[in-house]
Amino acid sequence: MKVNIPQNPWYGDDLLELDFPSSWEVEVCRMAGENAPKLSGEAIQAAFDNPIGTGRIRDLARGKKEVVIIFDDLSRPTKTAELIPYVLRELKEAGIENDNIRFIAALGAHGQMKLNDFQKKLGRDIPRNFRVYNHNPYENCTLLGKTSRGTPVAINSEVMSCDFKIAIGAVVPHPLTGFGGGAKIILPGIAYIDSIYANHHNLSPGKYVVDGVKPLDVDNNPLRLDSEEAAGMVGLDVMVNVVVNLQRDTVGLYVGDVVTAHREAVKLGESIYTTKKPVQPDVYIINNYGKASEASVGLGIAGRTIPPEGGDVVLIGNIPEGQCCHYLLRSYGKTIGGKLWHPIKKMGSRIKRLIVLGPDIDMAGLDLLGPDDKTVIADSWPEIIKILQATYGQKCKVAVIPDASIQYFPGC
Repeated sequence: MKVNIPQNPWYGDDLLELDFPSSWEVEVCRMAGENAPKLSGEAIQAAFDNPIGTGRIRDLARGKKEVVIIFDDLSRPTKTAELIPYVLRELKEAGIENDNIRFIAALGAHGQMKLNDFQKKLGRDIPRNFRVYNHNPYENCTLLGKTSRGTPVAINSEVMSCDFKIAIGAVVPHPLTGFGGGAKIILPGIAYIDSIYANHHNLSPGKYVVDGVKPLDVDNNPLRLDSEEAAGMVGLDVMVNVVVNLQRDTVGLYVGDVVTAHREAVKLGESIYTTKKPVQPDVYIINNYGKASEASVGLGIAGRTIPPEGGDVVLIGNIPEGQCCHYLLRSYGKTIGGKLWHPIKKMGSRIKRLIVLGPDIDMAGLDLLGPDDKTVIADSWPEIIKILQATYGQKCKVAVIPDASIQYFPGC
């Protein structure tokens, strides 16, 4: 049996063919909206014409002097370039000149983007015709106060110099905040490193799941609510929320208030990303595509479906840039790392063995995935099949998860 899975987002977006022995039992765990239709230009325009909880951008921006458009980085599946023309058209209708518009990448604690990254995300013309900046989480941030949960809110000073603020981001499942998108583009997106640390650590100390919060719950999630309070302090005027299918196409668009528009996007997201739990396979093939450079996200989400008796895991995160820099969570030496990094000394109890498909995940890139001495990096799919055949022979039950980084498994 052959199964094609997506790979290399932003670098060609091609397919990887997985060829399994004919005697193996292979289950492909597809999300409900895998092939949901891409929004037409008319449907995108309708979303901008009918915002949720706010006025239209062209009306709100009229009379403003300086505008910032905040966007997420390549670790998120948003095809921002397809939406920018609609935003710019609204601003032009409001009388805003191009010289008064700048773009800022909401990197949070991620590494910086380069020109070719900006071109991939925004289109080739935007960096030439507009000022596009990286967010620096260590400098040039303005302290606005603290949230009711005690998080200091220090925000990108260039953003705070603007009197009209728009943000564009993807709404996909997230292990900490239920769903990403929305106010997360403010905190952690354009926040100071200490603000990001406080939001992550104080509200979920040393954990990758918030205690007492069910998966996909956004209304009762302290990290989500903390971010939304920060967005209110910043004065984010309009949020553009994107829901995607397996191909990263925009299948839902919700423009408007940072909270209410996000909640509408979440409703669609729940139906799009829902996936049936696999039936006790021996091997889990966990592919990461929408967030290929953060393969630990897919491992965390799909890992919940593994029963207590455990199973083998094959992890795929094919993207030439490898695993993204994270100043809080990644290692920066054999025994040192960001404030939230800790060495993984043992494999999760439900993972019998972790096999990682290379070469796009390197040895240092395992720091959020598994112990170096207990994780196998294989350079090709045939090599992985040989490793598995040595254990299972001609009888093996396999579950393939096409994009664990955005799929959701109810009850897990």
